[in-house]
Amino acid sequence: MTARRMRLAARARQRGVAIVTALLLTTLAVTIVTSLFWQQQVQVRSIENQRMHLQTRWILRGALDWARLILQQDERDSQITAETSVWATALAETRLDDYIERERNDNEKYDATLSGRIHDAQARYNLVNLARDRVVNQEQLKVFQRLLEGLRLNGTLAKNVAQEVARSQLLKAEPPPDGGNPPPSTALPTDGREPLPPQRVEDLLAVAGFNQDAVETLRPFVIVLPPDKEDTEINVNMASPELLAAMVEGFSVSEAANLVQYRKRTPFYTKELFTNAINGKTVKVKFGIKSSYFLVESHIRLGRAALDAESLIKRTKSAKVVWIREN
Repeated sequence: MTARRMRLAARARQRGVAIVTALLLTTLAVTIVTSLFWQQQVQVRSIENQRMHLQTRWILRGALDWARLILQQDERDSQITAETSVWATALAETRLDDYIERERNDNEKYDATLSGRIHDAQARYNLVNLARDRVVNQEQLKVFQRLLEGLRLNGTLAKNVAQEVARSQLLKAEPPPDGGNPPPSTALPTDGREPLPPQRVEDLLAVAGFNQDAVETLRPFVIVLPPDKEDTEINVNMASPELLAAMVEGFSVSEAANLVQYRKRTPFYTKELFTNAINGKTVKVKFGIKSSYFLVESHIRLGRAALDAESLIKRTKSAKVVWIREN
């Protein structure tokens, strides 16, 4: 009887082990299948995200083509660049769902919107104007110093920025006159520690005395444009009161604000009209009434994907994109 009980107990243990083993195998199989489904879902979602990001870049490309077209049309239609131009109107958030073809699963809906605006880049002070061939331009330095002071920043920082810009430039070799000794140069000497040329406003953080707050205060008023043979003109039809007050000697910000209100009604169609409007006050830096450089601000939303970008367009015979920066 005892032996029979032992055999029954052994069989019960074997059945228990078999059941546990079956449960373990079932759990393992379910875990493997779940993992495979999860990996597949991750891959599908990753591919979908890549597709949406790619589509946002195509939307950006279309937005830039539209901006180039508007600027080229303005170039043909107008002799000045002013706030009354069509391109100066901001593009409010516009839905693009009906214009973008994409696959929808189970009636899934994706919001596609585009907004942005075009800014006159020459309505800002070009930091590259501070120096040329490693020589600091003293008149440009005074303008930048007055701009800093008008924004309640430390005006002495202007010299640090000008020297930083000058050190980033190449030294121009001047041929000696009539075979004699070369004339004395005011160019900063090279010492093997030349910084890279500035590319964006954030590069001011590398200048002694500048912090993030100062950069953010200065950002709407300055820009870094590609180097050219001559200084970039400040467009007096678009410049802010702070910049106008800085470029005109003896001009206050309140006087400049009144001038901005005046030009909204009557833009400056010639440089002489601007000179008359400032009552003959002195302007020792280059200024103009038409611009060649423009900033295009773009905000794109497509489902979960978002793209905020800033692009620089140079308007010549054919408007071309100089650079695109994603924020």
